[in-house]
Amino acid sequence: MITFSEAQLVSWLSPILWPFLRVLAMFSVAPVFSQRAIPARTKIGLAFLIALCAQPVLGNQPVISINSSEALGTLVQQIGVGIAIGFAVRLVFAAIEMAGELVGLQMGLNFASFFDPVSNAQLSAVARFLVQISTLLFIVINGHLLVLMAVLKSYEAFPVDGHFLQSIQQMKLHEMGTAVFSSAFWIALPMVVMLLFVNLVLGIISRVAPQMNIYAVGFPVTLTMGLTGLVATLPLLEQPLLALLQRGLSLFGMPM
Repeated sequence: MITFSEAQLVSWLSPILWPFLRVLAMFSVAPVFSQRAIPARTKIGLAFLIALCAQPVLGNQPVISINSSEALGTLVQQIGVGIAIGFAVRLVFAAIEMAGELVGLQMGLNFASFFDPVSNAQLSAVARFLVQISTLLFIVINGHLLVLMAVLKSYEAFPVDGHFLQSIQQMKLHEMGTAVFSSAFWIALPMVVMLLFVNLVLGIISRVAPQMNIYAVGFPVTLTMGLTGLVATLPLLEQPLLALLQRGLSLFGMPM
């Protein structure tokens, strides 16, 4: 009769369990992976498959039993690091959303707001459009694979040791907050400047020809120029998206 001791079971399950929890935590927050259209069983199965296939890459990991005193700290560390990776990628799309809100405000389309089930918030039509385009770009440039690679690389910077407070201190995730505002401004800057010039021209026209109903003419002109500017600037969206993604994932050991 074949028997297995508790130590043998722990040595087999521990190298798979902790990466599985980190990947699963990332799946619950990261864009694309966290969509409600993906069933929970699929996420759990995919997380287990990734943790199993990543064993040759992760190398020798410390064996931590579930019944040991270090298990609780290790559990919090794995969930915290996984959520932090997903949140860093979420901040990239938050910058795109903010840029879309700025552009929509200048175009006069902020009143056309819709409920976004992904972010659980109200988004304007322009912001929703830019987020959809960014999601497609994220998949085209293999951003989902970069996120999975960042999870594996994170074991070099944040190994399985249960020191979750030290891991939080080393992440410096707050630095991504400034990048969100600055990147959103630079993405929206060409459109904001162009629409500001259009509004300036409309203001001059209203002073030169007071009999013209500038409110009836201004909105179609601003909307047309805004849509034209969106079409012209969409090819430039890939570079800031990729730069933001690399900056966020570099916090977890990914090379820039």
